Amino acid sequence: MTDPLILTLALDAGTFAHVDAMRRAHFPPERNVIPAHLTLFHKLPGDELGAVTACLSSAAASAGPIPLAIAGLRFLGRGSAYAVASPALQALRARLAAEFALWLTPQDRQRFAPHITIQNKVAPETARRTFETLSTAFEPFEAQGVGLLLWHYRSGPWEPAGAFPLTGA
Repeated sequence: MTDPLILTLALDAGTFAHVDAMRRAHFPPERNVIPAHLTLFHKLPGDELGAVTACLSSAAASAGPIPLAIAGLRFLGRGSAYAVASPALQALRARLAAEFALWLTPQDRQRFAPHITIQNKVAPETARRTFETLSTAFEPFEAQGVGLLLWHYRSGPWEPAGAFPLTGA
């Protein structure tokens, strides 16, 4: 059996630099083995790589950059995340979910609540303090989704499996 695939949204360079710096500042260093990301699907079948990439190529060619509103912070219980609002992202994710329907795990069938995790896997009291500190300084900001990134999950740092720039109208 082939390792599963993870699909994330590529963020514009400025946004990525900001959220990745926040992740490095707040995520436990020993657990921070991947960069900041916005996950679209957590587990697609690795043995369907060809079909997945064909679908992503088509979707990316027909979708342009996606406006994102980083609308607030979300408390995760053991961490914090930026909450992301975007009707265009919801529509693209729904289109892909329909294409991948036979392969979706229960986690990927759940309601899609886009977010970018900046802290996770810490003690609840640490998470609460961080969330309260971040909340006092948070100001909403705009960002763009500029591509789809496909990754091989191999129980550690993710390995790139494909990049699909959003080049459509």
